[in-house]
Amino acid sequence: MTDRRSDLDFKAVRGALETERSELRAASQALVADRKPVILDQQSVGRLSRMDALQVQAMSKAQESRRQARMLAIDAALKRLEDGAYGYCAECGDDIPAKRLDVDPVTPRCIECMS
Repeated sequence: MTDRRSDLDFKAVRGALETERSELRAASQALVADRKPVILDQQSVGRLSRMDALQVQAMSKAQESRRQARMLAIDAALKRLEDGAYGYCAECGDDIPAKRLDVDPVTPRCIECMS
């Protein structure tokens, strides 16, 4: 087991993760209106408009769910950075290659354990 963590710039990783988390929070706040309940007033809105509004709401809720999952993964990666466990596989304890962490800095496992 060689230590490939020396290839990692932990300060840059932390900055990138915190930036991504901030962007996700901003996107979540910007799209709150799209997730609000759709008013089904047949007098003011036609059937197709209601269907469009329901579809936009469903898509926005799905996007929000993905954003929340990503933010949880970012928080977990930041916690691993604090604990000194970042860059090590959560299952086998081996080093996670720096190239893999460059592709997805929140990944908690090496390629073998992900399979």
